[in-house]
Amino acid sequence: MGYQEGPDVPPPSAPPPPAPSGYQAPGGTYGGRPQRTNGFAIASLIFGIIGGVLFGLIFGYIALSQIKRSGGTQGGRGMALAGVILSWAWLAVVIIVVTSQSGS
Repeated sequence: MGYQEGPDVPPPSAPPPPAPSGYQAPGGTYGGRPQRTNGFAIASLIFGIIGGVLFGLIFGYIALSQIKRSGGTQGGRGMALAGVILSWAWLAVVIIVVTSQSGS
């Protein structure tokens, strides 16, 4: 005859249904708190775009320091880096233009 289950063997259970597309587990990434974007990183990016060299550099380096010390609770490292890089690029352009004008 066929296989018969004993009285103390539970029937196999069905697997859980798959999570819906775009689903994020409660509590954010890895079960911890969700990251917040550092405000100085946003400011650094904005000043880097518009050419506010001094503020872009200051805010960018402050943001990078705070993000590093946050232990993963703050995000925005890419924005802070972009703000610092753009600010240095603006400074290089200003120096090139000023030196080329004074040499003429």
